[in-house]
Parts: sequence; structure tokens; C-alpha cells
Amino acid sequence: MSLLWGGTPVAVSYATDSLPPIAIACIRFALAAVVMLVWCRLEGTSIRPLEGEFKWMLGASVILFVQIILFNVGTDWSNSSHSTLIINGFVFFVVLIEHFFTRTHRLTARKLLGLILAFAGLFLIFTISRDSQVAPAGGHDTATLKGDFVLLASTLVLSVKIIFTKQAVMRVAPSRFILWHDVGGVLLFATASLLTENVRLEGFTTPAVLALLYQGLVVAGLCFPIQALLLRRHSATQISVFAFTTPIFGITLAVSFRGDPLSSWLIVSGALVALGILLVNMRSRR
Repeated sequence: MSLLWGGTPVAVSYATDSLPPIAIACIRFALAAVVMLVWCRLEGTSIRPLEGEFKWMLGASVILFVQIILFNVGTDWSNSSHSTLIINGFVFFVVLIEHFFTRTHRLTARKLLGLILAFAGLFLIFTISRDSQVAPAGGHDTATLKGDFVLLASTLVLSVKIIFTKQAVMRVAPSRFILWHDVGGVLLFATASLLTENVRLEGFTTPAVLALLYQGLVVAGLCFPIQALLLRRHSATQISVFAFTTPIFGITLAVSFRGDPLSSWLIVSGALVALGILLVNMRSRR
């Protein structure tokens, strides 16, 4: 899952080369909804919402709508390397929420050190010279401070979505929850896109179509339901331990496919974020 998540910013970047960001989200989750419908049928889960479930599905759809728009727009205004580093900061915000609000996990000295290192890595992303982030010859994207801040906003919303999902799947079957979360998101994305965007047929280039299929069938259609199932059995912090590899995968894919600049600052930032994720999510001996 970490490897697949790591490829998401790259896929979004290829799609936004020729298609508007909200339309991309609409198509992505329409594909995901089809996958989830099949998933529900295969496992024998009824797709009809039960009493009291609608509010959870609606809430998840609204959070999804806000988070994905911010993510797609931020990635379009920045580059894939920055996108993968910043969005993986959700792990640290989840830890803070679980400590201060839900109180399901407490901060320890090790977790606090991990948070400090990770936020230092994110701080470098926002403060290093913008000249070092200009796409080199053959590169596609140039990181901007505006795009990075939009990505940070998406990260904050994603952390809330993770905690919300954990609460929801305790009350709703995960597959049914994700199906209607996708359907509700599609309706919101479609409405917003029709009102604000102009989608042209020529925008559906081969790279854009492949990127949409990756986002819709692989990431949204496969990773989200697996994540929901994991959240039903484990804490959000515990299952996030493997996320320390995602920034590594993401930067590697961004440099290889999008030609993002691999500066020393980016390597240091990535190392700090990855180490922070590992320290935060390592299980104590006790």
C-alpha cells in the first residue's frame, strides 16, 4: 500500500497536465465506486445504508471532497516530490489528534522526538530556496510556496478523515461505508466541476487516462477499502508504521517519471520525515 500511495502524486501530476483537478477527482472516485460495488457483491455485503449510517457516509463524503480538491490543486501548483512529503505529514497530525482529542494514544519521548524530526523535515520543504525547486531540463513541474501550503491544508484534512473513518467503520461495514463515501464524493465533485471547470475531450491523453485508471482503480478502489479494514482492527497510529517508506517511494517515482530535482535539501527533508514516521509508529517493548 505504501508503494501504491507513493505513486499517487505522480499520477495526479500526469492527469492535471491536461485535465482540471476537480474533474480528475470525479472520474477517480467514480471508478473507485464501481470497484467498491463489485467488492460489496463479492463479500456479500448489502449496499443499502442502515438506520443511523447515512450521517457517517455524508460526513465522509464532505471531508473527502475538501481533502482531494486541496490535494489535486496543491499537487498541480507544486511538484510530486513535495506532494508526497507533505501529504505524508498526516501521520503526525493523527498522532496529535489521538493524544489531545480522542485520547486513544499518548505521546511518549520517542514519539515526541519523531514529531520534532518530521516537522523539521516539513519545515525545510517550506523554507529552502525556491530556486532549487525549479524543474530542470526534462522536468515537468516547479514547486511553489502556494502549492505547498495548499498541500499542507490537504494533509490536515486527511488526518481528520483518518480519525473519522476509524470511528465510522466501528458502526458501518467498511465496504458499504467506502462505497457510499465514494458515491457522495462523486456527486459533490461532479457538481463543483460542472459549475467551475471546462473539461475538453482532447484533454484525455494517454498519460492522463492511465493516470486516472491508476488513481481510480488502484489507489481509491483498492487502497481505501484495505485501509478501512485495517482501521477496524488496529489504531490509526499502528497501521501507519509502514508509511515511513511512502516518502521514499514517492520521491523515487517523482524523480524517475516527472524529472523532479533531487536536491540535497530534498533528500534531507525526506530522510527526516521518514525517520519521524518510523519513530512515531514503532511499537514499544511494553
